[in-house]
Amino acid sequence: MRRLFLLALFLFAASVAHAGPIYVYTDQTGAIRFTSKPPPKGVTAKVFTAKKSNYSLMRRGGKQKLFPHKYQNIIKTVSHRYQVSEPLIRAVIHTESAFNPKAVSPKGARGLMQIMPFHDKHLGIKDPFEPSQNIEAGVRLLALLGKRYQNNLSLVLAAYNAGEDAVSKYGGVPPYEETRNYVKRVLRLRNEYRSLSS
Repeated sequence: MRRLFLLALFLFAASVAHAGPIYVYTDQTGAIRFTSKPPPKGVTAKVFTAKKSNYSLMRRGGKQKLFPHKYQNIIKTVSHRYQVSEPLIRAVIHTESAFNPKAVSPKGARGLMQIMPFHDKHLGIKDPFEPSQNIEAGVRLLALLGKRYQNNLSLVLAAYNAGEDAVSKYGGVPPYEETRNYVKRVLRLRNEYRSLSS
């Protein structure tokens, strides 16, 4: 049942043409409803956010607002635990979700670091929308990729975005515009966050 619920949520998110809240609630007949409109008064609903692609945000140009203090304690803890720099963690979160813990992508990635469902078990995720679980899972994945690619950040980020198979197939950063833009953007944001902390 939970799998069917998540599948329905992801399909609905993919059909939403604009970023905004998705309301999920059970109606009087017991059916689960997914809607972009607020539910009837008195009905309790879970709210998820279907986010716009960060690449479309990037193409708008202009300097983006940084978030140097959000989730500071969590990020500091996992940075020390997995030896992944805080500026890099913030840059990935910024690029993936703009620090929105309820973000859901059309492909089904969830939470601050946009973790895909197939990572849940081996990364120990029970609630992908809970910030500490999501950030720890994402940072753990970055650390594992760092070991695999000998801390070559371009390859680490390409694998985080497009998958390890794509990096292996092309012997480096895949020739996908989305992935190449992703790598450039994360590295740029990492430098911006690093300059704030220096």
